[in-house]
Amino acid sequence: MSKTPIISVHDLWREYPAGDESIAVLRGVNLDIYAGEMVAIVGASGSGKSTLMNILGCLDRATRGRYLVNDRDVSRLDADELAQLRREHFGFIFQRYNLLGDLDAQANVEVPAVYSGMSRPDRHSRAAALLGRLGLMDRTHHRPGELSGGQQQRVSIARALMNGGDVIFADEPTGALDSQSGTEVLKILHELHDEGRTIIMVTHDRDIAQQADRIIEISDGEIISDSRKDGKNIGEGEQQLAPSDDASSVASIRHKHGMAAFTDQMAEAFRMAIIAMRAHQLRTFLTMLGIIIGIGSVVSVVAIGQGTQKQVLENISGMGTNTIDIFSGRGFGDTRATRSVALQAEDSDALAKEAYILGSSPVINSSVTGRYRNITANVDLYGVSEQYFTIKGMTAEKGILFDSDSVRRRAQDVVIDQKAQKAFFADGTSPINQVILVGQLPVRIVGVIEDSPSMQFSQNPTVFAPYTTVQARAVGRTRIRNITVRVDDKVSSTAAEQAVVHLLSIRRGTDDFFIMNSDSIRQAMEKTASTMSLLISAIAVISLIVGGIGVMNIMLVSVTERTTEIGVRMAVGARRSDIMAQFLIEAVLVCLIGGVLGIALALGFGAIFGKVTTQFELVFSTASIIAAFACSTIIGLIFGWLPARNASLLDPVQALSRQ
Repeated sequence: MSKTPIISVHDLWREYPAGDESIAVLRGVNLDIYAGEMVAIVGASGSGKSTLMNILGCLDRATRGRYLVNDRDVSRLDADELAQLRREHFGFIFQRYNLLGDLDAQANVEVPAVYSGMSRPDRHSRAAALLGRLGLMDRTHHRPGELSGGQQQRVSIARALMNGGDVIFADEPTGALDSQSGTEVLKILHELHDEGRTIIMVTHDRDIAQQADRIIEISDGEIISDSRKDGKNIGEGEQQLAPSDDASSVASIRHKHGMAAFTDQMAEAFRMAIIAMRAHQLRTFLTMLGIIIGIGSVVSVVAIGQGTQKQVLENISGMGTNTIDIFSGRGFGDTRATRSVALQAEDSDALAKEAYILGSSPVINSSVTGRYRNITANVDLYGVSEQYFTIKGMTAEKGILFDSDSVRRRAQDVVIDQKAQKAFFADGTSPINQVILVGQLPVRIVGVIEDSPSMQFSQNPTVFAPYTTVQARAVGRTRIRNITVRVDDKVSSTAAEQAVVHLLSIRRGTDDFFIMNSDSIRQAMEKTASTMSLLISAIAVISLIVGGIGVMNIMLVSVTERTTEIGVRMAVGARRSDIMAQFLIEAVLVCLIGGVLGIALALGFGAIFGKVTTQFELVFSTASIIAAFACSTIIGLIFGWLPARNASLLDPVQALSRQ
C-alpha cells in the first residue's frame, strides 16, 4: 500500500508581528497525516495547537515552510482555490459551534452546499438526511438559540459532512458541552472515522485525546511527541486520500447541477440579504431614510418642474397662442414714440393679409371712470377689432362679442370682463343690454367674457369696445397704442417676427417700432422654471449622496457586526465573490426599497397637493420614476461596493476569532 500522506507539513513556522519584533507561535513543525487516521493534537492553552489546526484547515497561512495537501503546495493557492479546498474536502467542527443565528438548523447545514453548486432540492434532502442521522429530525426548523449545546454541535457536525467532508477538523469539539453531550459527539466522531474519514481533533483534555488512534503533543509551538496507540509506525498501512462513497455521491450531485450554481448562489445571497434586513428592521429603515428623502425629492422636483412648464404653456396659450405685439418707439418709455409716426389701423390691415397671420387687431387703451346708476369705478377701456377676442383666446360667458359690422359702424357696443360685472352688477342684475357710462360715452353691454389668463395682468375692471368707436367718440385720435397679431401655429414664431419687422419697415420707411413675442416670454418663463427645478434638483441630489454615504456607513458597521458570519461562510467554502455579492446585494436592496418608498412618498405628496389646491398640478413622468430606480441601483452599487469589498477581503481565521 502507498505511504503517501494526504497532509504533509515541512519546517512550518507561524509568526505574528509584535512591534519591531515578531512572536513565533509555531516553530519548525514537521508532520504527516494519512487518510483514515483519527489524530488528536493536544497541548496546553497557548501551545499553538489551534494555530496549527487553522493552517491545516487552510483558514490561516504559514509564515514560512511548506504545507502540502495531496501533493498540492497550499502556499501557491489563491483565496478562491483555498475556498475550493475547504469546500470540497474539509469539514469544520468548532468549539463554539459558529452557527448562523438567523438561519434554522437545516439552512445552517445547507450553507456549504450552496457554495459547492448543489441544487436546492438535493441539498434540502441531504441536509434533512444528515440531521435525521444525528437525531435532529424534529429540530430541523429550529434556530440555534432554540437548541441545546449538544444539539448545536450536532448541527455543526452535519454541516461539516454536507459536502462529503473527507477530512474533519474538530477544534475542542466537547469543550462547551456537558459530559453526556460530549460523549455523544465523540461517539459520532468515531462513527465518521469508522466510515473512512480522516479526523483531526484539537483538545487540551488528555482523556479526550485518548479516544484517537494517534496523539500529537505540542508545546511552545513545537511537536514534542507523536505516537500511535496500536504501536504501529506512522504511515504504516495507510492509504492515499480517496473520496468515500458519501463524498463521491456529493461530487456527482454537484457535477450534475453545476450549470445552475451561479443562479442558486445569487438566490442564496439575495435570501440572506432579506434575512439580515428583517433581523435589523429599525437599522435598515434608518439606512433607507436618506434614500427615501432623496428619491422622493428628485421625483417631486421633476413633477413640480413639469407641472410648472405645463402651467406656463397653458397660461401662454390662454393669452393667445403664438402672438406678437408691435409698439411704437424703440422700447417702453421711449419719449420719441409720441413724436414719431404712430402705428395706424392700416398697418394692422396690411398684416392681416399675410398668409402666416391668422388675425390682427389695433389696440387703443385708456383709463377712465365707469358709471352705472350710482356706482362708479376706475376702468380700463380697450379699443380693439373683432379679431382681438380670437387672438387672445377669449370667449363669451354671457351675450355675444361685437363683430366687424360693429367696428365698421363705430357702434357703442361693448364687452366687459368679470371684474366689471362684479363692480357694477354685484346685486345679480344681468349686465346684458344695460347701458353704462365710460368716461362721457354711453355704451351698451352686449357680452361678458369668461375669465382667462390673458386678463390676469389687469387689476381694474375692463371694457372692450370697437377701436373705431374709441378713436372717434372717446379719445378723439387715430393713433393706436399697439397692434396684436396671432401667428399660424404651423409657422416658426421667430420667422414670423422677422417677416413682420420686414413688412412694417417697408411700409413705414423706418424701424421706429419694437416687438414683444409671446414665444420669447414663454421661453423666458420656461427657462426660469427650469433653472429653479435645476436648483432644487441639485439639493435633492445632495440628499441622495448623503443617503448613499449613510448606506455605506451602516453597511460598514454591518460588516463589523457580522464578521463571525463571514468567517463561517469562508470556512465552509464561500469564495470572496460570494461574500461580496451578498453584501452588495444587500446594499442594492436597501437602496431599491428606499427608492420605491421614496417614489411612493412623492406620489403621496402629489395626491395631497392636488387635494389642497386646484390651481397647480404636479405632473409625474414615467421617465423620472425609471430614473429614480436607476439612481437607487447606482447608489447601492457605488456606496455598497466598499463595505462588500472589505467583507470579501477578511481573513477567515481573523473573522472567526472575533466572537
